[in-house]
Amino acid sequence: MADIVSTNQFRNGMHIEHRGSVWRIVDFQHVKPGKGGAFVRTKLKNLESGSVVDDTFRAGEKFPRVHTEVKNVQFLYDDGTEAHFMDEESYEQFGLQRSTIEAELAYMLPSSTVQILQVNGKPSGLQLPSSVELAVAATEPGVRGDTVSNVTKPATLETGAVVQVPLFVNPGEKIKVDPREARYISRA
Repeated sequence: MADIVSTNQFRNGMHIEHRGSVWRIVDFQHVKPGKGGAFVRTKLKNLESGSVVDDTFRAGEKFPRVHTEVKNVQFLYDDGTEAHFMDEESYEQFGLQRSTIEAELAYMLPSSTVQILQVNGKPSGLQLPSSVELAVAATEPGVRGDTVSNVTKPATLETGAVVQVPLFVNPGEKIKVDPREARYISRA
């Protein structure tokens, strides 16, 4: 029997069974209006179709929880349609559709280690570390004397991702980036 989880226990990344299929909670918000009962506003991603829907539930509503397994895998290469990975324990290789993990691919270099989420033995998504170190491939040079605080400029990283960085960051430098928020953290 699957665990039953209440809307009060929702967490980002949790998987639930809803409408006959498995959904991952992308985002949720508890809302307690001044009048009427509390409710939970959620953004759910269907694991089979990849569609993302907004749904609202009453506070305390219960759902079967789907357990996931996390494995360390190594990113090998991207062939344009699939991204290929290798299980670090069994050395078994497999591919994931590029369209399902496109956001994560923008922050992964070949041979980097990531965690893969498996639902019922099938890969369902990736978990990147909280920060990754990448080199800046291209950015506008900072203008000397332009010291207004919190001014940023776009920088293209070696993987092709674009993030906003402070003016003092130059091409070729390594920086730490939060891949979940596409945000500059610091120099590496």
